[in-house]
Amino acid sequence: MMKEKDTILVLSGGMDSTTMLYEYRDRIAMAVTFNYGALQAAREIECARRSCSKLGIPHVVIPLDFMGKYFKSSLLETPDAIPEGHYADENMKSTVVPFRNGIMLAIACGLAESNGLKRVMLANHGGDHAIYPDCRPEFVDAFGRAMQAGTYEGVELFAPYTGITKIDIARRGAEVGVDFADTYSCYRGGEKHCGRCGTCVERREAFAQAGVPDPTIYEE
Repeated sequence: MMKEKDTILVLSGGMDSTTMLYEYRDRIAMAVTFNYGALQAAREIECARRSCSKLGIPHVVIPLDFMGKYFKSSLLETPDAIPEGHYADENMKSTVVPFRNGIMLAIACGLAESNGLKRVMLANHGGDHAIYPDCRPEFVDAFGRAMQAGTYEGVELFAPYTGITKIDIARRGAEVGVDFADTYSCYRGGEKHCGRCGTCVERREAFAQAGVPDPTIYEE
């Protein structure tokens, strides 16, 4: 029996959400990408579009221009503002876009209810917890309850990667046929991944430790 397509996925175009797109393709009725003015936005959006096109999944891009205008984050500034190092480093806090997931999930929840969908998926994972408060289990639990309480049909939040690592995601992606060359991660937004920002470092480590070939072209 074919599964019901009852889910909307928040899709960035990076490794995590693209792996989720492939893994749960039979349940995903729509993917939504938010353009909030990050340096990497154009490249991520193009990757998201291509992945959805390959799988025949409708894709919507919603602009959130106000975030780029009014919010403070190094992701919204210049490439030189992006810190180098590992996600666990204190300087990575500058890459936080305040309450980004809360804002995106609120819109995705409204979009789900407007389209008769029962569930919203988010691809946060365990490696995000050190720096990003709106990726942690307590946030996911609380926001999920708010979504159910605030919608007639009780729209659910489903975040199955919350407790796993980027290494696990790299393995899953390889198993379900993700073309990782068609994903983008670098916070600096260049044609090549810089290889030095937090998300590039994590990406490199994930492929290496998962034993999955890394198709990424890095500057160094």
